[in-house]
Amino acid sequence: MKYSHLFFDLDNTLWDFNANSYVALRDALKNMELLDKVGDYDSFFSIYQEVNDRLWALYRENKMTKNVLRGLRFEETLELNHTPMPGIGDAMNEVYLTEMPKQLKLVPGARVVLDYLHHKYRMAIITNGFREVQVDKLSQSGLQKYFDKLFISEDVGAQKPHKLIFEHAIKSMNAPKRKSLMIGDSWEADIVGAMQFGMDQVYYCPEPGKMPPSGETLQNESRKTSTTVITHLEQLLEIL
Repeated sequence: MKYSHLFFDLDNTLWDFNANSYVALRDALKNMELLDKVGDYDSFFSIYQEVNDRLWALYRENKMTKNVLRGLRFEETLELNHTPMPGIGDAMNEVYLTEMPKQLKLVPGARVVLDYLHHKYRMAIITNGFREVQVDKLSQSGLQKYFDKLFISEDVGAQKPHKLIFEHAIKSMNAPKRKSLMIGDSWEADIVGAMQFGMDQVYYCPEPGKMPPSGETLQNESRKTSTTVITHLEQLLEIL
């Protein structure tokens, strides 16, 4: 086989972060008796997604700390929703993170793909998510059994796309770089990160609007690693 080790991202690659986050945040607002106060929930959640994505980008760039991110994303969302609630961000974060691991929806095809692959390859997860929820997500969703190890950026001290987290993962798994493959849904964090490290990649991109720039899809500029694009996880079975 061309590859012996597979490294997966978790959120929106295997565990359906968008769908699960939608339910978890709604339930958190219900538990705090705030759901009626924020108005139209779909609109509120759309604002939250934009704020969360922007602040996570700053976090990946080490321009924001975890402690600031956790509460600020909710306070900024409430401000932009014209329902400001100063000082409530940290409390909302705690309730939200409690609800997140309870959500069990996986990305379509995830279970089929993992059932097929986990006896044939050594597999691990590389994630930037918060430790306190990522471990519970794996356990509650039944994904834990498929993976030898879980590498979390907080534990490693480096976040994707930094090469240190990829280096730590392959060394810990005793994986040859040339026989290792990174699979993820974030072009910047998963694909460019693995590309710069020197590991082949599969870009899981179910939304056409998120396709990488022309010329970067099948072979990256360095010509040292290959990039494959899939729109459904089950296409992995055609590659591996």
